[in-house]
Amino acid sequence: MRRRLINSTLAVVLVVIAVFGVSLVIVETRTIAGSAQESVDSEALRIVSIVDSRLIEGEPVNPDILAEQSGAKRYARIGIPGRAPIEIGERPGGEVIRGTAEGERGETVTVEESRSAVTAEVGRTLLIIGAVALLAVVAAVLLAVRQANRLASPLTDLAETAERLGSGDQRPRHKRYGVPELDRVADVLDASAERIARMLTAERRLAADASHQLRTPLTALSMRLEEVALADDLDTVKEEATIALTQVERLTDVVERLLTNSRDPRTGSAVAFDLDEVVKQQIEEWRPAYRSAGRAIVRSGKQGMRAVGTPGAVAQVLAALIENSLMHGGGTVALRTRVTGNQSVIEVTDEGPGVPADLGARIFERAVSGRSSTGIGLAVARDLAEADGGRLELLQQQPPVFALFLGREVRGVSEPQEPPERPVR
Repeated sequence: MRRRLINSTLAVVLVVIAVFGVSLVIVETRTIAGSAQESVDSEALRIVSIVDSRLIEGEPVNPDILAEQSGAKRYARIGIPGRAPIEIGERPGGEVIRGTAEGERGETVTVEESRSAVTAEVGRTLLIIGAVALLAVVAAVLLAVRQANRLASPLTDLAETAERLGSGDQRPRHKRYGVPELDRVADVLDASAERIARMLTAERRLAADASHQLRTPLTALSMRLEEVALADDLDTVKEEATIALTQVERLTDVVERLLTNSRDPRTGSAVAFDLDEVVKQQIEEWRPAYRSAGRAIVRSGKQGMRAVGTPGAVAQVLAALIENSLMHGGGTVALRTRVTGNQSVIEVTDEGPGVPADLGARIFERAVSGRSSTGIGLAVARDLAEADGGRLELLQQQPPVFALFLGREVRGVSEPQEPPERPVR
């Protein structure tokens, strides 16, 4: 590209020099020749006027006097009727420029100058024009090289940036070059890098969320299938198979919910549903795990409540809270339902040590955990709650009290709360 820019610029300059230079040479040559002819004619007229004046006054006419009075530097031949011709200077050889003049008494003056003087003057002019043209060519080459570097270097840099994007480095460079078109390309590449980074972050986040959210349901499903495999009674097999199918449906709902939430965290499908059914289902599902750990899970509070949200999402939020209490809490885990204003509230608490004081509200941030865990569960739970207009809060740190706030259906009218704004961290 550099060579093309230099060659094209040089070609343009050479064409301009050829067009205007040739025209200038022609004009200057004619001007010099015309000026020389005028000078010779003017000198002939001056000498003939001197001769006329001396003849009229009866003064002598000789070469020395005429040369002194006219200041002639060229060869001149004066012809006076009845006298021998008078010559001034040395007659040039070769091709000459000749100027003649005739006086009032019939005398004639012929002035001659060698054309070589004109040729020398034309040569000097051509030399000057050639030097100027050469300087123009050198300046054009330097400017072309500079401009080529100014354009080619950013293009090379942009190509390297595009190659970095292709190799997996999504960091925007925020580098600009002072050329609007190239800066536009740089803007697009930086924007693409940021979009790719966001997409990769979302994909990694989805993979982590899916891994975390599917782990417990898959374990429970595996246990059910083992019970089916060991059961001899047909009724027991049917019952366990029905429960397993229900869990498969819940797994499908979890996957769909995670995919929807990864595309748009605020895209919800809130409906009115029976909150008691979701709470009961979660208690039944987690009771074997708590029994194995020598602990209990109970519920209390208001019953017969209908909340507004997505049942699958609410179940996932409760599962995350119950699992969190199983992994990090202690004693009995209690699920308490209550009503506050136009909201249905489900509180999950246990008798463990609670949330460390240095965590506080940061407990819902990703990768933040008080103990050895992924730090994903509570973050996903908050996202799921907020997707349907609910919210998840830590009401008390010791003992821990987590509360899920949902819209409440009153007399057949759904009253979802406004989606909460995420705090700026």
